[in-house]
Amino acid sequence: MPKVDSLNMLLYLDMLLKHGNYTKAAKDLYISQPYLTQTIKSAEKELGIEIVNRQSSPLQLTDAGRVYYQYLNTLETEKSNFEKQIVKYSSPENTVIRIGVLSSLGTYLLPLFLKDYLSHNPKVKIELHEDIPEINEKKVLNNEIDFLIGQNPETISPRLTVYNRGTHGYFAIIPKTSKLYKPNKRYLASGSLSMKELLTEDLVLTTHGSAIRRQIDYLIKKYNINSNIILESNNIFTTVKLATSGIGVTLLPESVYVAPNSKEYNIYPLPQSIISLDYFIAYQADRTLNNAENKLVTTFLDDLQASIDKDPKLF
Repeated sequence: MPKVDSLNMLLYLDMLLKHGNYTKAAKDLYISQPYLTQTIKSAEKELGIEIVNRQSSPLQLTDAGRVYYQYLNTLETEKSNFEKQIVKYSSPENTVIRIGVLSSLGTYLLPLFLKDYLSHNPKVKIELHEDIPEINEKKVLNNEIDFLIGQNPETISPRLTVYNRGTHGYFAIIPKTSKLYKPNKRYLASGSLSMKELLTEDLVLTTHGSAIRRQIDYLIKKYNINSNIILESNNIFTTVKLATSGIGVTLLPESVYVAPNSKEYNIYPLPQSIISLDYFIAYQADRTLNNAENKLVTTFLDDLQASIDKDPKLF
């Protein structure tokens, strides 16, 4: 491999792609143009390939150059992951805790406990992995992350130790385009609509595989409904926007805040006896947690319970 540090080579190639020529790239890198040109040529000679397509204007990577560029990115990612994992051995007083969470869920749950946790554990660094639950579950099983935070723990792998807290509700957004819409009402009384008539409306839902969608699919099957799903999205905030704009009814956990707007839609709290969820934190069952990790679990559970006790209407 070329003698130039992989991070520097990435910077050189990034700047070259950004500007499309050596002169402007070198200026932005605070190096001379001849040095940049010679560095790229030396790398090409050592690798036995052409990295840059000099026939194109602006300059672009060759097919082989793109493979090399991807290799450099992978190398830096692996190096970063290694450094984060090794820090607990080289600096035992510092701990990096990797948490996987769905981004929409993280916006709600993380502020409830992370500030408190970090204030009592200032030497701990938190690394967030915001992805869909299936991917984060695989990551925690493969030891790529330390904890998974999610909802509805009954469906996750038995190879994980799970702690859940509370039972939390759902609500529906019923736009004015729906026949169930009631003018000038911000909220509809829980139980005033049947689940069956709600699910026969035009629906805007999250995609298959999400914890929310699994529960809705179960209800659709339970009530033997031929549902009319207008649109699906893997982003819960997109479903909110689509529903509030009048495209269809959507069902959401109470962790997603939606401002009431009686002129455009009703908010209908769903009976918890029909549909509800639990928030949880999980980790590999065969892991022994260190002191900082144990405190994270305790703080998650205690602070979530405190939020429930403070304002049970939100749950």
